[in-house]
Amino acid sequence: MIDIRKEELFELGKAWLALTVAFSILFRNMGIGIVNTAILSFLTVGLAFVVHELAHKIIAQYYKCIAEFKANNTMLIAAILMAFLGFVLASPGAVYIKGFVTRAQNGIISLAGPVSNLVMALLFIPIMYLPGLYGVIGYFGVFINSFIGLFNMIPFMPFDGAKVWIWNKTYYMVTVIMLLSLTIWVLFI
Repeated sequence: MIDIRKEELFELGKAWLALTVAFSILFRNMGIGIVNTAILSFLTVGLAFVVHELAHKIIAQYYKCIAEFKANNTMLIAAILMAFLGFVLASPGAVYIKGFVTRAQNGIISLAGPVSNLVMALLFIPIMYLPGLYGVIGYFGVFINSFIGLFNMIPFMPFDGAKVWIWNKTYYMVTVIMLLSLTIWVLFI
């Protein structure tokens, strides 16, 4: 059972909304209308982010740690402003963990986010083949999730990949290869 407070739900919701707005602005010229663009952003970018962060939280709590998501308000505003310039570098917040964890536990907690994105990307694949907006959502769901997972596997602090690399290079390489393969595949289909 996940332990989540109202304040934390507010923080997650605020970050999800800000990412939806930022990517709706970024995707505004796709020709699918503002409402469909917002739906696309909400269901792909927003969901990818929330699932990623909750995966960290769930695994940290499994290891008896206190884990809480905090939004980064400055970066949320920056993401929205960047979208008007044609790109978004989003760092919407993070799960902060208190408690003792071993190197292995820290690696597993860190790996949970990118692996959750990998699973989400795979779940979006069948949706890609549906007609209309559904197919667009499926395509972006695969791309966004695989890219976010891959990006978070950068092997430098503070990225998840750095902690996974320190813990287990085999898990690191397998995860990167799977996410990279999926990202390349979806770009070239």
